[in-house]
Amino acid sequence: MENDVLKGIRRLSQQYAYTSIQMHEAIARKAGITGTDHKYLGFLMEKGQMTAGELSHLTGLTTGAVTGLIDRFEKKKLVKRQFAADDRRKVIIVPDTKKIMALLAPLYREFRKKSEKLMASFSTRETRIIEAYFLKAIEIMNETTNKVNDK
Repeated sequence: MENDVLKGIRRLSQQYAYTSIQMHEAIARKAGITGTDHKYLGFLMEKGQMTAGELSHLTGLTTGAVTGLIDRFEKKKLVKRQFAADDRRKVIIVPDTKKIMALLAPLYREFRKKSEKLMASFSTRETRIIEAYFLKAIEIMNETTNKVNDK
């Protein structure tokens, strides 16, 4: 692929990432949380319940920062702490999916509608190409994250 084309795609990818951050920050503010907390809430929604240690490992946050994060979510009744049945020293963070969706879904409604309309405008072949790009890009980002975390 031509160097200029690659540079253009790289610029678009960066612009997409920056614009995504701006949009998520704006939605988070409207929901009454920080943009970073919004993304970590997304981890809990995607992965489901987990220990504070697992959330710390997943996010790269210190255990103290995770405690603060959980405190903020618990105060808004978005998660609850639950002791593990086999080890009461272990605390499991349980997301309240219904409350989280009630908070965030209305703020994403228009974006989701327009995104679905956009995707419907592509052919099946084009959507498969887009899907392949995202799957491979995610794999590369995960590899990079793992390498950085291992050092």
